[in-house]
Amino acid sequence: MTEILLSAYVLVWPVIVAGVLFVLVRAFLREIREARKDGRPMI
Repeated sequence: MTEILLSAYVLVWPVIVAGVLFVLVRAFLREIREARKDGRPMI
Protein backbone atom coordinates (compact mmCIF):
# COMPACT_ATOMS: atom_id res chain seq x y z
CA MET A 1 0.00 0.00 0.00
CA THR A 2 2.72 2.50 0.90
CA GLU A 3 4.60 1.69 -2.31
CA ILE A 4 1.52 2.60 -4.34
CA LEU A 5 1.02 5.88 -2.47
CA LEU A 6 4.69 6.80 -2.81
CA SER A 7 4.65 5.99 -6.52
CA ALA A 8 1.50 8.08 -7.01
CA TYR A 9 3.08 10.99 -5.13
CA VAL A 10 6.28 10.82 -7.20
CA LEU A 11 4.29 10.71 -10.44
CA VAL A 12 1.72 13.40 -9.57
CA TRP A 13 3.82 16.20 -8.03
CA PRO A 14 5.55 17.14 -11.32
CA VAL A 15 2.11 17.59 -12.90
CA ILE A 16 1.05 19.90 -10.06
CA VAL A 17 4.29 21.89 -10.33
CA ALA A 18 3.89 22.18 -14.12
CA GLY A 19 0.34 23.46 -13.67
CA VAL A 20 1.40 26.13 -11.19
CA LEU A 21 4.29 27.16 -13.45
CA PHE A 22 1.92 27.40 -16.42
CA VAL A 23 -0.45 29.69 -14.50
CA LEU A 24 2.42 31.94 -13.38
CA VAL A 25 3.95 32.22 -16.86
CA ARG A 26 0.57 32.91 -18.43
CA ALA A 27 -0.15 35.72 -15.96
CA PHE A 28 3.34 37.18 -16.47
CA LEU A 29 2.96 37.18 -20.26
CA ARG A 30 -0.45 38.83 -19.94
CA GLU A 31 1.08 41.57 -17.78
CA ILE A 32 3.87 42.13 -20.31
CA ARG A 33 1.39 42.46 -23.19
CA GLU A 34 -0.78 44.86 -21.20
CA ALA A 35 2.22 47.01 -20.23
CA ARG A 36 3.43 47.21 -23.83
CA LYS A 37 -0.05 48.15 -25.00
CA ASP A 38 -0.24 50.94 -22.42
CA GLY A 39 3.32 52.06 -23.17
CA ARG A 40 4.65 51.64 -19.64
CA PRO A 41 7.72 49.67 -18.51
CA MET A 42 7.38 46.41 -16.61
CA ILE A 43 9.94 47.38 -13.99
